[in-house]
Amino acid sequence: MVDLSGTAYLWIKALHIIGVIAWMAGLLYLPRLFVYHAAAEPGSAQSETFKVMERRLLRAIMNPALAISLVTGGLLIANLGGEAWASGWLHAKLVCVLGLFAMHGLMARWRRDFAGDRNGRSQMFYRVANEVPTVLMIGIVVFAVVKPF
Repeated sequence: MVDLSGTAYLWIKALHIIGVIAWMAGLLYLPRLFVYHAAAEPGSAQSETFKVMERRLLRAIMNPALAISLVTGGLLIANLGGEAWASGWLHAKLVCVLGLFAMHGLMARWRRDFAGDRNGRSQMFYRVANEVPTVLMIGIVVFAVVKPF
């Protein structure tokens, strides 16, 4: 257990919230770009613009925000007492967080497919994929705040 006290704990928690907000913004926006990109003709000016937007969003916003969320979240978890580890809410929250990591990885792969003009997925696929981070985020917030079990 890490003993974060007073101001240090609050700063880490604030940085965690900032990181999560930025990461979620990217997780919600990138698949929306994929929806529009899937409709663009490969090699067109529109497709090339989407490639730049997607790369910048992933590399300049999402990856750093994920790193901040991971490090600060790890510190906050390390600060929890042993009783939290016996609670079901923490395990459920961490499963949802792992789901967000998986979605991040999938989105990075899908971006590479678009970058190489190899996308084989439909707009509808990306519309459905766009909802997954929202559902996981709702679970994370409910488990962390309400602690239903």
